[in-house]
This record gives sequence, structure tokens and C-alpha cells, in this order.
Amino acid sequence: MADSTHFRISAAAPDRREQTRTRFRKARRPQERVHLMGQLVDLVKPEEVLHHMERWILERRKVIIANHNLNSIYLLSKTPEMREFYERADLVELDSTPLVHFAKLLGLKSKGFHRCTYLDWRDHFWSLVNRNAWRIMYVGGTAEVGQIAAERLGARYPRARIVTQHGYFDATPGSDDNERLIGRIAAYNPHVLFVGMGMPRQEIWISQNLDALPDCAIFSVGAAFDYEAGAQKSAPRWMGRMGVEWLYRLVKDPKRLYRRYCIEPWSLMPLAFADLRTAFAKKRTSAN
Repeated sequence: MADSTHFRISAAAPDRREQTRTRFRKARRPQERVHLMGQLVDLVKPEEVLHHMERWILERRKVIIANHNLNSIYLLSKTPEMREFYERADLVELDSTPLVHFAKLLGLKSKGFHRCTYLDWRDHFWSLVNRNAWRIMYVGGTAEVGQIAAERLGARYPRARIVTQHGYFDATPGSDDNERLIGRIAAYNPHVLFVGMGMPRQEIWISQNLDALPDCAIFSVGAAFDYEAGAQKSAPRWMGRMGVEWLYRLVKDPKRLYRRYCIEPWSLMPLAFADLRTAFAKKRTSAN
């Protein structure tokens, strides 16, 4: 199989426009999984995330596709229950442009990798869902938001099969609410399960229930359907590419996000300095 390709879709997908995806590698390489800020992440592009997802779905494998950003790394130090989730993840997206730039500063270069998050690959994702008539289940948010998002997506992608479950249930292992939900997911047997209950609740829930879930691609996606329903407005994508999407969110919701964006990152400085020391030592060794 060729190492890279151009991925082209003709949108028998809803908008009827042909889109050309950027080059991406079809095969994963060992050097694309790296240690960054004390965590394993995969230096991949959005197209690569979905390429691997599609292959795993065709193989009917149970996989976790996770993501790391500054907030998740901070939460790991406060919430040890999240560790099992990341240890079991099959692919970990880098959902932070500042972390992407930091990785490049460290010399962790994997040809043209980018930030990857739901908002970066959602159009490509839903075109694949539409083409393959996949079953999608979303767990999270309010019942109203889930219904509106499913209706809007269904109108644009008529072959997509989408069901939702609100995130306001007793997620305690063994509770009646949780057992009913696990049963509903098993009966629906989705190709993709989105869990959008916010960090760290979504990661802990996936980890605690993974063995009981059917074989499918499992994503932790936060407020993905809030964006689809219009309950939250996403920043312009150019802000994401420039690494200032956090500023847009902070201005929109300063009370909730001030601590996350203005205080928490400072606690990660020891991890950043440790990475810089390691990178400098490697560079000095290779120069000698």
C-alpha cells in the first residue's frame, strides 16, 4: 500500500462540491507516537484520524480515539481515574495548537501534522457517515440539544443514522440509569459512539464501561452536538489554526473558562521544562 495519497471526496455528500483532502499517511509509523508533557500523543492530521477510524470500523474493532490538550493534561494530575482511559486509547489526537507548536519546538516532527479536534474534521467525518450509512450514537448534553443536532445533521446527511442520549443520568457503575444506557447502546450497535459529557466525566465513563460496550469507534468529543445544534458557537477556523481559539472562548465565557486558560497552564511549566531539557540533551548528544 502506498505510504500516502490524496483523499478526494465528491460530495454525493450533501453539498455536491468536490473537495480535495491534503496528503496523509495510510500507515502509522512508530515515530508518530511521541511523549509530550509526560503523555503519549499521536502526531497526525485530521485525515489520518478518519482514515484509521474507517479501517477500524470495517474491521469491527473496539477502539478509543482520545484527545489531549492543556486542560486534559492538567486534569490528569488531579483526576487519576482518567489515566486508564488514556492508557487504553488506540489513538490520541493533539487538540491544542499551542501544544502542536511546542512539539515542533522540541523537534518532534512528523511530516505536516496538525491539531485534530471534532471541529477540524466534522465535515469529512459526516461525509463518510453519509456514504457508508453508519449508525452514530451521541451520549451527552441535554435531550433537546441532542434532538436538534440529530435533526440538523440528518437533513444534511440523509443516510446517516443518528440516535442520542442526554448526559444527565446516574453514571455510577451498576446504577439502573447506567445499565439501561449500556443496554441501549448494545442494542443499537453503533459504528461510532460519541461521548460528550465534558472532561473528565466522559473519559472516566468510557474507561469504566469499555468492556461492556460493543465493538465500535469510541470518541470523547465534549460539546460536539452543542455546536451542531447551535447551542454554542464555534470560533472561526482560522483562529484555531493560529492557536487563539482559546481567546475566542474566553471572551465568550470568561467566568467558566478564566481558570482553565489563564491559571491552569502555569502549573504545567515543570512538564514543559522537562521536555525542553530532554530535547536539548538529545540535540547535544547527536551533535557530538
